[in-house]
Amino acid sequence: MTHPAPNRLFPFLAALPLATLLACAQAATPLPAPRVDVPAAASGREVAVLAGGCFWGVQAVYRHVRGVVDVSAGYAGGTAETASYRKVSSGTTDHAESVEITFDPAQVSFGTLLQIYFSVAHDPTQLNRQGPDRGRQYRSAIFYTSEAQRRVAQAYIDQLQSAHAFPQPIVTQVTPLQGYYIAEPHHQDYAERHPDEPYIVINDAPKVRNLSRQFPELYLAETLKPN
Repeated sequence: MTHPAPNRLFPFLAALPLATLLACAQAATPLPAPRVDVPAAASGREVAVLAGGCFWGVQAVYRHVRGVVDVSAGYAGGTAETASYRKVSSGTTDHAESVEITFDPAQVSFGTLLQIYFSVAHDPTQLNRQGPDRGRQYRSAIFYTSEAQRRVAQAYIDQLQSAHAFPQPIVTQVTPLQGYYIAEPHHQDYAERHPDEPYIVINDAPKVRNLSRQFPELYLAETLKPN
């Protein structure tokens, strides 16, 4: 299943019971901070690449995080030749819809970005799907860019699994980043540019609200300027 077409009322919304709609606005149970993290750096920039379903919502979350310098929507896991929305949406490429987060490690750590990722950005127990979206292109994946990131990501997954933080096993992949390819312009900052679209209202806006509730010290009400 690919994303519903922009600016269209989606039939599945009308079928949702009121209890489900209300549940979308409720914050999930806060998760513990990672016990293993990358040490803070005095200066510089680092990059994290995460996949967790539709990149619209994940990008929207990280645009509100203090210490994030930039975040784009794109594709990771496949080749340059297949890095287009049309090809990725077919489910036949190795790509996952992803976001590339450029951050200041003096303000926010890689481990904290993962805490947000598992807490509010997506559901890491859903295999090859996320909400209404189905397909391997919507898988949960951490594309690490260094051995330190790999170590922190795997340690945090192990920590959450041992604590039974979720009722089902975490299916998030931890895999090396081979390449990141930015998505087409109309996918960038989509949630911010289309806040009233039903897909955004139901699936993505609650993630940003949960970020503000669970991480008030990191939440920025004023987002990064769109690319």
